[in-house]
Amino acid sequence: MEFGWTPEQQRRHADTVTAVREAFAQAPRGEGFYTRKDWLRLGELGLLGCSLPTEYGGGGLGALDTARQIEALGYGCPDTGLVFASSAHQFACAAPIAEFASEQAKRELLPGLCDGTLIAGNAMTEADAGSDVSRLAVTATETDGGWVLHGEKTFVSNGPAADVYVTYATTDPHAGHLGVTGFVVDRGSSGLTAGEPFDKMGLSSCPAGPVRFDGVFVPHERVLGVEGQGGAIFQQSMSWERTCLFAGYLGLLDRLVERAVTHARERRQFGRALADFQAVSHRIAEMKLRADTARLLLHRACWEMDQGGPRPMSVAMAKLAVSEGVLATALDAVRVFGGRGYQREDGIEAALRDAVPATIFSGTSDIQRHIIAKELGL
Repeated sequence: MEFGWTPEQQRRHADTVTAVREAFAQAPRGEGFYTRKDWLRLGELGLLGCSLPTEYGGGGLGALDTARQIEALGYGCPDTGLVFASSAHQFACAAPIAEFASEQAKRELLPGLCDGTLIAGNAMTEADAGSDVSRLAVTATETDGGWVLHGEKTFVSNGPAADVYVTYATTDPHAGHLGVTGFVVDRGSSGLTAGEPFDKMGLSSCPAGPVRFDGVFVPHERVLGVEGQGGAIFQQSMSWERTCLFAGYLGLLDRLVERAVTHARERRQFGRALADFQAVSHRIAEMKLRADTARLLLHRACWEMDQGGPRPMSVAMAKLAVSEGVLATALDAVRVFGGRGYQREDGIEAALRDAVPATIFSGTSDIQRHIIAKELGL
């Protein structure tokens, strides 16, 4: 098994870290929402379409190389909310459009999704459909030339700012997950209302809110795949999201480890550096262990995707390791920094707040454990 990176991969990663640091050096840590300028800059850096086809303006990278780029973004950008928002845009929205949309929709949407002139929102979650997405209350009824959508989605990442929404609705209430269909809906569609952003615990710079569909017409050209394929399309997008999106958290993990090491070396108590206290040095060693364990699992899942997979267990293990690892490591970072870790100035407490939702979105940690157990035959 080859664990090394080619010179081209190493150069691409280093260049991305440098470019991101230069572009977002002054990025606020959770103060206010990202701006269109921020978004366009990500597009200029090629970070909104790493995995998308080159003919539409994307980078044409495979899953492993894409994850490496998003890891560089998470490492170089201090605003994890922006990293999350751009990744949700790319993997939950642009990726299924690239694979399942009509050629007309691809030509109309993908160039803008890649260069940053368009923002996409993922509209799946509902008030009574979080982990269970097989019974959606939002419905789509076929009519002349297309479909009419009714109902409301909640917690739509990028929702208040988005120009286009990838959404899923029930088209056959008796068919379970085979009765769900995917759609691409323009923000300006008659009957569509994007609500005000929620006041959230973390990922504060990424606006999220409800989106309501009151008789919204969607033409056949904006259906993803075919009728009833929405459940499968969503699960495929989850493979991208649970791997490449979470690569951004690998970057955050590395930043937390580096900052904890620096602080432990420089901070002195009782006439000694914190690093000299075994309780501190061992805590940081555990932080490093989590980071590299999560990285290996995530890279394996991405490698399997590039080989035509991946196995559900590999994706679930990667997502679980990254999300639980970054939460535990962010809490450890607060402990290492002490009072400074509790203050906003150093951004350590923001990392903890940004880590909490990682255990919830894209399938909760308990859902990942359920997938792993099921794959083991339990």
